[in-house]
Amino acid sequence: MGLISAPRNCWYVVGTSEEFPTGELTGHVVCNRPIVMWRAKEGDVLAYDDRCAHKRFPLSKGRLMEDGTLECAYHGMRYDVTGKCVLIPSHPTGPISPQAKLKPFPVIEQDGLVWIWPGDIAQAETRKPPRTPEITDPDWTTVVGEAMDTPANYMLLIENLLDITHFYPLHDGNIGDVANSRIPIELDEGEVDGNRYVKTIRKVQNYEQPPYLVDWFHYETVDREHTHCMQSPGMTRVVMRNAPPGELGGGLAKGSVERGYVLLHSHTPINDRRHIWRWYMSTPVDHMSAGDPSMPAAERAATMFPNVVEEDKFALDQQQAMFDYPEEDYQEVFLKPDKGLRRARQIVQEMLREEQAGRQQAQAAE
Repeated sequence: MGLISAPRNCWYVVGTSEEFPTGELTGHVVCNRPIVMWRAKEGDVLAYDDRCAHKRFPLSKGRLMEDGTLECAYHGMRYDVTGKCVLIPSHPTGPISPQAKLKPFPVIEQDGLVWIWPGDIAQAETRKPPRTPEITDPDWTTVVGEAMDTPANYMLLIENLLDITHFYPLHDGNIGDVANSRIPIELDEGEVDGNRYVKTIRKVQNYEQPPYLVDWFHYETVDREHTHCMQSPGMTRVVMRNAPPGELGGGLAKGSVERGYVLLHSHTPINDRRHIWRWYMSTPVDHMSAGDPSMPAAERAATMFPNVVEEDKFALDQQQAMFDYPEEDYQEVFLKPDKGLRRARQIVQEMLREEQAGRQQAQAAE
């Protein structure tokens, strides 16, 4: 099977709320669509096609004027907050074509993140972005990793996140070991806010923790529940809960004996061979690390987690390079622990088929 394109009828993260200060233009590419974004004086984050209606010049290279209009840096055409062209310097008294306007993209800002819908605008209300409450909850400490332009198909990252059997050998000595690869896997599926999800669940008792997890969460021997959920093609939610043997069950929260994290990963496709990968590490606000008791567990983990990320990026880079060769008689083999990965692929492919059917219906109606 070759590279899997990303469904456009999906919400994708383009940044945190803090990355969109008032009056600052930013350019993005999501699912092969160039997009210019900015926060207007009224407070809303706006998103439009990044190509000027005149000569395709990227509007993200332009500037915002005092009156709130966006000026193209090539010929000075200006657009208002509705995307309509309202000024053409080269013929100030002439009529402006109604086609001189920008295509809008729906935006939702919630729980500290800014999401964009690059697909059919008429379908945008059929789904909502996954919730990420820990990012803005004062009872949690959250560290946001840097956005990483990753030269690999987004689906390779989703599969990496759902599959922790690669913790040995890829992460051996920091977050992984052979015992981790042998933990039985349960599968859960469903739908939330229009998003079909697949979740892998791994439960283990009297497990000897790898070094990084002891450093972050104190306990050497634990009962543990570890879940990885593709909430949508744009977000994977990882939750780890550890407690001394026999004490798991109170829930991961402020004041709890359980220790662990909520680790979010957003994967925003640029095209079939590149995506933007962001991670968000959250731990209860009163949980300090064992490795440095002066540091919240999330902050301590965030200083060490990039080592793990680099190992994953190495694997993604190597996998992506193999797609440059013809398939010929190559056949990818699925193992028993890969059932979550396989189901994730099926969900995404079903979404792509639905989009194709929608386009065909629209064309037939024209």
